[in-house]
Amino acid sequence: MPIPLELKAGDHWWCSCGLSGHQPMCDGSHKGTGKAPMKFTLAEDKKVWLCDCKRTGNPPYCDGTHSKPVEQAS
Repeated sequence: MPIPLELKAGDHWWCSCGLSGHQPMCDGSHKGTGKAPMKFTLAEDKKVWLCDCKRTGNPPYCDGTHSKPVEQAS
């Protein structure tokens, strides 16, 4: 399921590895994995729905991929 968040304007870092203890945002847990967080910038304060399954085709935003079987989502 997506995670709805009210975020302030500015830069944010979305966890793309799934290891963060502060999902869906990066907490640095990816270090040493070869994976990196995704930076995204909001021009204004905004409510967003961020992907938590890490399978979205539109990162960092949820696109509903979580509701499809894994073989259909790829």
